Amino acid sequence: MAAIFHMVTHAFFKALMFLGSGSVIHGMHEQQDMRKMGMLRKFMPITAITFIIGWLAIAGVPPFAGFWSKDEILLNAWHKSPSLWVVGLLTALLTAYYMTRQVILVFFSEARWDSHAEEHGAHGEFKPHESPAIMLLPLVALAGLSVVGGAINLPFSQSVKRLETWLEPVIGESEVKWSSSPSFKITLAVFAVVAALVGIAGAVAVYQKKRVKAVEPAILADAWRVDRTYAAFVGGPGRTFFELVTLADSRGVDGAVNGIASEARNFGTILRKLQTGFVRRYAIGISVGAIALVAWFVSRGMF
Repeated sequence: MAAIFHMVTHAFFKALMFLGSGSVIHGMHEQQDMRKMGMLRKFMPITAITFIIGWLAIAGVPPFAGFWSKDEILLNAWHKSPSLWVVGLLTALLTAYYMTRQVILVFFSEARWDSHAEEHGAHGEFKPHESPAIMLLPLVALAGLSVVGGAINLPFSQSVKRLETWLEPVIGESEVKWSSSPSFKITLAVFAVVAALVGIAGAVAVYQKKRVKAVEPAILADAWRVDRTYAAFVGGPGRTFFELVTLADSRGVDGAVNGIASEARNFGTILRKLQTGFVRRYAIGISVGAIALVAWFVSRGMF
């Protein structure tokens, strides 16, 4: 149930984030590099406000929709395994961190787009602009749902769990009812909020206040070292392993098959010499065989 609830709320704020990104790209004349943005809240106020709402929702800040559904997932994770809950909590912290980074780089910090006007074919002064109403109306609607969407399944009592009640005929039998006390649920919720705030504060310290040097750009530029790790393995022990597999295939599998075929061919060549096609040789063979049989019977005293 918690997963379905989060999927519903996630549809609100994640769709808002995607459409908001499109609005930013449109207002920035198709620019998509966040390192060349900044201070866009002054030029795109509606896009900025709605995007910030989506950011707070996806970061799990109360009372936005993402908080309620993410809290339900963390509660279920705790009852499944505290280790799983820790993983979920760290994930929530990282989500809050990288989404705050995005908001700061795009809508706050210093403007970094003045010197890139020529890249967009702009003539004269380059200035971002707000998107038209046809693009802003969906943002406003999704922002509203990102604020109040969590009300469809509040945890306070069964009467306010509307989504769960509605889906009960479908998933009622499979829904697990945890017997957690209200104080324990509140404690877990506090941890979730603290994790979100820590992530937000960390991103602010790095990208807004610049008190801490960012470490993740180098890691992200290196693709989390995934490609490098693959290359090191494939070019090192992986290559040796596959060469051994190739050797075993060529000398073991193929060698066995080819060896059997070669021996069968050699044996057939030997047997083929006995079948010459000459009648007189066959007659001689029959005669020799008959003489041998007579000699054997004689030696046994059968005559």
